[in-house]
Amino acid sequence: MGRQGKQNYTRLTEPLVRDNGVLRPASWDEAIDRAAEGFRRNLDLHGPDAFGMFSCSRATNEMNFIAQKFARAVIGTNNIDSCNRT
Repeated sequence: MGRQGKQNYTRLTEPLVRDNGVLRPASWDEAIDRAAEGFRRNLDLHGPDAFGMFSCSRATNEMNFIAQKFARAVIGTNNIDSCNRT
């Protein structure tokens, strides 16, 4: 039989960024800036076709449309899949 009783889960309530290998809390603006910086750095080093995006087939049509627009118009790649075949 499985565990009985209530389980304690730790849920993130704020973004975390890594400084010198250690995660620390950050503002949303800092976290988004870090993510954008990583995208830009990898695009500059490896080009747009080094980027790929998976979107969920259970997401709305609008969300999948925005995902493909981001990949194609912003990143410059056609490497996007939404697993609609399953």
